[in-house]
Amino acid sequence: MSAKVEDNAAGLKRIERNDRGELTAYLDGDDKPVEKVKVARCFPWSLRDQYISVRTHDDKEIALLRTLDAVEPATREVIERELREKVFVPKISRITKYQDEFDVISITAETDRGEVNFQLRSREDVRALSPTRAIFRDVDGNLYEVPDFLSLDRASRLYIEHFF
Repeated sequence: MSAKVEDNAAGLKRIERNDRGELTAYLDGDDKPVEKVKVARCFPWSLRDQYISVRTHDDKEIALLRTLDAVEPATREVIERELREKVFVPKISRITKYQDEFDVISITAETDRGEVNFQLRSREDVRALSPTRAIFRDVDGNLYEVPDFLSLDRASRLYIEHFF
């Protein structure tokens, strides 16, 4: 197995899907490809398109891509698709119902993926990423994003302004 690659895509030839649909990585200096690899963002909220980790099925890092600019277009497409399909984070466009009872906040919201209902247990379930952007983690671990607090309608902003 190759050592950890720290200089962008150096050492990583390509990533593709095999005939079973699994990700396979080809590394410089290795005759045998690494099967069942996975890709993950190291900083999914602050540096979405930088520092992409390529890992084995047992979570050992085999490459660290500072950006996707240095990989070939076909590999970049495979990685971007995998990251896009792996993370499901609906973007909240409007809050239609907000209820705070017994230290549980229930929210009904319109998102880019349809209407959702979710519950928050505490302020710790909300992570402000900037003065106008936040991620909500519901009691089941699902994530919902408010991409721009200021673009919400007035009623929606009133419901959640205390999180910003």
